[in-house]
Amino acid sequence: ETIAGGGFIAEPRLVSQVSTGIEDAPPANKEILSKKEREVLRLVAGGLSNREIADVIHLAEGTVKNHVSQVLSKLNCRDRTQAVLYAIHWQLI
Repeated sequence: ETIAGGGFIAEPRLVSQVSTGIEDAPPANKEILSKKEREVLRLVAGGLSNREIADVIHLAEGTVKNHVSQVLSKLNCRDRTQAVLYAIHWQLI
């Protein structure tokens, strides 16, 4: 319910340990991600695969992959986990 409502659940100790590699500077623009990209990233944070995300938000799996790629590029992150942690750290999602 928390995830579906746009929230996030994580062990605080885990987030603090993993987030040590996150840039010290916040993103120049808090609106760097589109509404759809934030929605996809929230579902990624919930542990959903691209296929599952596509089913939830009624998009093609390829479209979800494109959104994930855009998120990684915009946030300058190398993988989904880093993007989620970055977005949580800077309160983008």
